Amino acid sequence: MNKNYVFEYLNENEYNKLEKSVKKYNMLAYKKLNFEYYPSLRDGKFLGKLVSMNSKDKTKTYELKLPTDEMFAKVHGDIKLHYTVYEDKNVILLSTLTPEDILSEGHRSELTTCNGVVISKNNEERDMFKVNLLKMLDR
Repeated sequence: MNKNYVFEYLNENEYNKLEKSVKKYNMLAYKKLNFEYYPSLRDGKFLGKLVSMNSKDKTKTYELKLPTDEMFAKVHGDIKLHYTVYEDKNVILLSTLTPEDILSEGHRSELTTCNGVVISKNNEERDMFKVNLLKMLDR
């Protein structure tokens, strides 16, 4: 028998903000998440890397790497979905999307880009330094 899992959220409002930011700044990751990964998870096909298991609570925690632009990944890190599976309850708890700092900042305000990479307003100098350094290394 095929198990169908239900999504629940650790913090639904915050998760939705991060998800909207992914939609705004990385449409490919958003489409994969909604049209490929979520349906697979609902069907019980758990994707990503198993991070931890808790045999007492019968939970498994996963980390799923979403498609991320190479430059974005080098500057901010890969976009990852963190979720926990409660096998006995048929529930998937969607915890967060990382990197949270740039995604939540992207939701709060319009971010600028440089060479296709989103630049944080809080750490503008650091991000610009990383982008320029990566450009110099590519030559």
